[in-house]
Amino acid sequence: MRTSVWLGRTAPSRSRRTESPAGLDRNRITEASVRLLDADGLAKFSMRRLAAELDVTAMSLYWYVDTKDDLLELALDSVYAEIDRPGEGADWRDRLRELARSYRELLVRHIWISPLAGTFLNIGPNSMLFSYAVQDVIRDTGLPLERQTGALSAVFQFVYGFGTVEGNFKARCDATGLTQDEYHQRAMGTIRAEPHLREISDYSDEIMSARGGETVEEMRERDFVFALDLVIAGIEAVRDRSGSPAQ
Repeated sequence: MRTSVWLGRTAPSRSRRTESPAGLDRNRITEASVRLLDADGLAKFSMRRLAAELDVTAMSLYWYVDTKDDLLELALDSVYAEIDRPGEGADWRDRLRELARSYRELLVRHIWISPLAGTFLNIGPNSMLFSYAVQDVIRDTGLPLERQTGALSAVFQFVYGFGTVEGNFKARCDATGLTQDEYHQRAMGTIRAEPHLREISDYSDEIMSARGGETVEEMRERDFVFALDLVIAGIEAVRDRSGSPAQ
């Protein structure tokens, strides 16, 4: 059983009885899939909906893929091309921050990739280029080899979680017709109105005031920057204890 579009056969397996639709190819199908996923979300995505978007029959799509999952994997890998690659020769900390920020922005821009990244193999060409860039940065931290996968997980699983929550919150606000600040204020107002939650709300107000930031986006940005700095500081501390020099 083939479990990924990247494993086994590279061409769809069905026998063909008609000519391939003019002007249709895998790249065009993938681009249309991304557009639909951005517009309608993962739950509403279907081969029939995609065929209508391309003005072809649903069966004609099977010239290029065997299943809907194949299309989802292709769409997932295609958006990894949007991640900015850090410039060579820069300090590893700056490169790590650049990759982390670009990955976070990707997760927010395409909220449908979060569940797919945890479901499918991420071994398409664009995903692998991202992986190589990450490995290059982690290698240059000077961490012992046996600690490098843990450092990679600490950074990018943090970014994955942060970007996923951020993207879903923004999507929820859009769905309600409220701005992020309006949605946040309503939620906090509800909490403050509950006497048994007063202690929690008072402390939340205190730490948010200390953090600074006038808007939800500003507060979230401060949190992301500081959290990433904490992870980088941890990498430096482990490296220094091990006696391995940074490259």
